[in-house]
Amino acid sequence: MKVNARLIAGLVHGTLEGDPEIAITAPCGIESAKPEHISFMGNLKYEHYLYSTEAGIVLIPSDFQLKEPVKPTLIRVPDVYQAVALLLQHFQVKEQVSSSIAESAVVDKSASIGEGTHISAQVFVDRNAVIGKHVHIYPQVYIGAEVTIADYTIIYPGVRIYRDCHIGEYCIIHSNTVIGSDGFGFVKDEDGAFNKVPQIGKVRIGDRVEIGANCTIDRATMGETVIHDGVKLDNLIHIAHNVHIGKHTAMAAQVGVAGSTKIGESCLIGGQVGFAGHIEIADQTEIQAQSGIGASITEKGKKWFGSPAIDYVSYIKSHIIFKKLPELWKKVLSLEKERD
Repeated sequence: MKVNARLIAGLVHGTLEGDPEIAITAPCGIESAKPEHISFMGNLKYEHYLYSTEAGIVLIPSDFQLKEPVKPTLIRVPDVYQAVALLLQHFQVKEQVSSSIAESAVVDKSASIGEGTHISAQVFVDRNAVIGKHVHIYPQVYIGAEVTIADYTIIYPGVRIYRDCHIGEYCIIHSNTVIGSDGFGFVKDEDGAFNKVPQIGKVRIGDRVEIGANCTIDRATMGETVIHDGVKLDNLIHIAHNVHIGKHTAMAAQVGVAGSTKIGESCLIGGQVGFAGHIEIADQTEIQAQSGIGASITEKGKKWFGSPAIDYVSYIKSHIIFKKLPELWKKVLSLEKERD
């Protein structure tokens, strides 16, 4: 598919600088792009590529000032990454799926399957499951009893959804994720042995949630584990029992959230962050990667870093001092020798 610069500028609501008729066939990274490609420069770390790239078209920020002439046609946009998202939607190859149930799929007679839904090979759908319209379920997915999956959701291969869980509409769940596994609930008896606490709750996932590969979301001990609308979870994330994650919060890979913790709306959580149980995190909190959160965060919109975490600015100041400790220690030893 060939698209010229004039059409792309209209698509991303950008301002054109250069040849409006130059045509491209696909997006590509700026460092390896060829004349038939469109690329982007949204981070100044990659500015040097702009002056050497062979790309036919490059998206750049509206206020970016060139330091030297460039070969590509430029399209200036207010937000490069939003423009790239629009562009990739245009070039995305969408799989054509027919409404059908594969012969090797096992669907209980009591299950309800909506119009336009495709169920692939070796899928198992248990009793009284309700699957909405235009859902796409890839091979080897397990859907337990009483599960509901709303319209236009995509379930990739190997996903396991245990009994009595609810998945909203327009969700995407990637391969090998497990939803509704038992929470980690045990109590010790008088002999010190662990006895299992039955986990009789459920998981409720809102609309337009995306969950990466190999995540686990535990069912509640009682009540619900809740992932609210618009949440985005990266790969390898663990959400424990009775956790609530607020609308439009995003978590990078390997985050772990212990039981009964409540995370607010529009939070940004870096990779490998660990949350203690039974705490609350305010809306719009930002937490840097590998931080440890052991207590509630009550002030909205603050940034945190470290383990145990402190506010971001304090952490950076402390780190500057920490790096100087060996030098300071030598000075202390030298002063002690002089004193002696």
